[in-house]
Amino acid sequence: MISFKQLLGTLFTVLSLSVGQVLFKIAASKIDVQGKGVLQGFLLNPALIVALAVYGFATIAWLWVLKEIPLRTAYPFIALGFVIVPIMGHFFLGEAFKWTSLVGALVIVLGVYISVR
Repeated sequence: MISFKQLLGTLFTVLSLSVGQVLFKIAASKIDVQGKGVLQGFLLNPALIVALAVYGFATIAWLWVLKEIPLRTAYPFIALGFVIVPIMGHFFLGEAFKWTSLVGALVIVLGVYISVR
């Protein structure tokens, strides 16, 4: 069983990775290599820079998680990203969230719960 601190660290990591994914989607929509060239259109994309920074921070947090708890316990939590990202996509990007997504999310949450017991 993991401690509350370890659980918070793991969930923080998953949430950070999910935020990074939404930022990557925003960055992808703003890439304009044709009009601005590679440097300005891709590498100087503010959303991409922030997404990479968030992912870098999440990687450091993930290393802490892996130091604290076994991989077999920590890794199933990554599946929660498949729940969080579509919800964030719905609220922040206006993407559809269907009832089938909700059912799938419930199955994933149940699977994570079962695997870490």
